[in-house]
Amino acid sequence: MAPIYRIDLEPIGRRIEVAAGTNLLEAAQQAGIDLVAACGGIGICGTCRVKQVTGQFSPVSLVEEEQLRPEELAEGYRLACQLEVAGDMRVEIPPESLVAAQRVQVEGQDVEITLDPSVLPFDVALDPPGLYDLRSDLTRVNQALSEADYPAIRADLAVLDCLSQFLRSHDWKARLVIHPDAHTTNLVTALPVGAPLLGLAVDMGSTKLAVYLVDLSSGVTLAKSGVMNPQISFGEDVVSRIAFANKGEGERKLLQTRLVETLNQSAAELCKIAAVRMEQIVDAVVVGNTAMHHFLCHLPVSQLGAAPYVPAVSEALDVRASELGLAIAPGACVHLPANIAGYVGGDHVAVLLTTQSYSPEKTLVAVDIGTNTEISLLHDRQIYSCSCASGPAFEGAHIHDGMRAAPGAIERVRISEKGVQVTTIGNTAPAGICGTGILNAISEMLEWNVLDRRGVFNRQAAGVRLYHNKPEFVLAQGAGRDIVVTRQDVSEIQLAKGAIRSGIELLLQEAGIPAEAVDDWIVAGAFGTYLDLSSALRVGMFPNMPLERFHQVGNAAGVGAKQMLLSVHKRREATQLARQSHYVELTTHPNFTHTFMETMYF
Repeated sequence: MAPIYRIDLEPIGRRIEVAAGTNLLEAAQQAGIDLVAACGGIGICGTCRVKQVTGQFSPVSLVEEEQLRPEELAEGYRLACQLEVAGDMRVEIPPESLVAAQRVQVEGQDVEITLDPSVLPFDVALDPPGLYDLRSDLTRVNQALSEADYPAIRADLAVLDCLSQFLRSHDWKARLVIHPDAHTTNLVTALPVGAPLLGLAVDMGSTKLAVYLVDLSSGVTLAKSGVMNPQISFGEDVVSRIAFANKGEGERKLLQTRLVETLNQSAAELCKIAAVRMEQIVDAVVVGNTAMHHFLCHLPVSQLGAAPYVPAVSEALDVRASELGLAIAPGACVHLPANIAGYVGGDHVAVLLTTQSYSPEKTLVAVDIGTNTEISLLHDRQIYSCSCASGPAFEGAHIHDGMRAAPGAIERVRISEKGVQVTTIGNTAPAGICGTGILNAISEMLEWNVLDRRGVFNRQAAGVRLYHNKPEFVLAQGAGRDIVVTRQDVSEIQLAKGAIRSGIELLLQEAGIPAEAVDDWIVAGAFGTYLDLSSALRVGMFPNMPLERFHQVGNAAGVGAKQMLLSVHKRREATQLARQSHYVELTTHPNFTHTFMETMYF
C-alpha cells in the first residue's frame, strides 16, 4: 500500500492527503481546488503552474523543460499535471493558475416583453381537518384548485414532503405555486400568502456562469452575479472536458456535481442579497452550448467528441430541478431551450431571441465570441448558423504571459514614438495579458510594422528582442519578469480570429450575399463586450465594415434566458428559431480549408 503524504496548498490554506505517486493536478481537483488546466492536464498548455516551496518533489519532466523557461525552473516553478507526489510538500499557486474572482460579463441590453411566466400563484384559505372532515391535505388543495377550473393537480413526493407541515404551521393559508400545462397542473411549492415568486436565469458559458435572480411578477432583476465555471479545472474547452468525462462514470458525474454546486452557491448568495429565501425560486431557465447542456443534465457526451457531433437530445427540455440537484423549490422545473446542432446550443438560441428586437427586414450577423464561438446570419427570413472552435486564446490561455480578465491583466496596449503604454484591469501592476489585451497588442504591432500580414516579426523594430534566437516583443515589466508577445502568441490569435472570420465568410457564401449586404453586426459575449472593435477589424476578425454597423450588446444569452423565464411565448419563439436555423458544419464544408488559410492572414 502506497504511503500517504500531506500537501499544503498556499495561499488557499488547503491541506490534503494523497497517496504517493498521485498527480498533483488530479489531487487538487479531487479536493475541490480549481486550478486552471486549459489542456485538461495533458501537458501542452502550461497553465497549471505551481511553485515549489518546501518538501520532496518528483524530477522535472521533459514536458516541463519544454513548457517552462530555465529561469522559471530555477525559481521552482512546476506544472501540476506533471508533478507527482513524492513526499510531504508545500506549493504556492500563482494567481494566474487559480480560478479566482475575475471579470465576468453579466450585463446585457434588456428588452421589454409581455410577462407570461410558466408558473402562477394561487392564494387559498383551507378548512382544517376535523373528526368529520378526514380529507387528505392534497385532496383539500386539489378541490380548492378545481373551483378555479384548474385540471387535476400533480405533486411530486418532494412537494408532498413539505406541504403538510407548511399548511399546519401557517394556519391552513398558503400561496400555492402551480405550473399548469395542457393535461395537468403541477404543484411547485407552498409559500406564505403574498410571497413574491422568483425565477433563476443562467447563462452557462464554458468559462463563466452568469446568474440572475428575477421577480416573476414584475420582471425586475433583483440580483445578479458572475462566477467562473468550476469545470475549468478539468479543461479549458469543452473538448478537453468531454475527454475527461469519457474516462468513466465518476468523472462525468464529477463535472455535473461541481457545476450544480456552484449554481446552488450562486443562487444562495443572490437570495441573501435580495433578502429572500431559496424556496421562493419556483422556476429556472438555463442556457448553454450543447456540451454544457449535456454536462448539466448528466447526459452522455462521448458522441459530441467525434464527427458528426450528434447530441443526445436537441429538443427543448423541462427537467425537475431536484433531478439535477438544484436546491430551489421542491417541484420547480428547469427549462433548457432547444439546441440547434453540433455545438450550437440553447445559449445561441437565446442570443437569436434577443435579435428579434431588430427589424426582420434587416440582414444581421450575430457573433457570440467565446472559447467556442457561435455565429448566425439572418437574411431574407432565413437563419444560417455555425460553430467555430476559436479556442481559449481570447481567455488568455495558450498565450505565453496570458491570464484571464483579472486584476493585473493587461487589457489595452498603445504603441507610439515614446514606447509602449499598457492599461491593466484594476490599474494594478501588470501580471499578464488577457484576451482583449493580446488582440489590442497585435493590432498595434501591425500598425507600427512590428508584424507583417503573415504574423512575422520585424526583428529591427523597436521593442523586439531575441530570446533563444526567437523574436519577442516586450510589453511591460511584470512581477520579476518581462511580459512579452511571442511568435507563438501571434499564431494563436491568427488561429482564433481565422476560425471566426472563416465561419462568417462561409455563412455569407451559404446565403449568397457579400459582407456589404449585412446591415448590423451584433457582437455578444464577455469577450465581445470588452473587445476593441478597431483592433478586431485591423487584424481581420470581421470584414472591413463601417464601425457604426457594429453593436456590442453584452451578455445577450443571459438576456434571452431572462426573456424565456418571464414568458412562455418567448420559449415557444425560441423553439421556432432553433427549428428554422440551417446549421452549417464548417469542418466538412468544401471551402473551409481554403477559407481558413486565407483568413489567418492579417
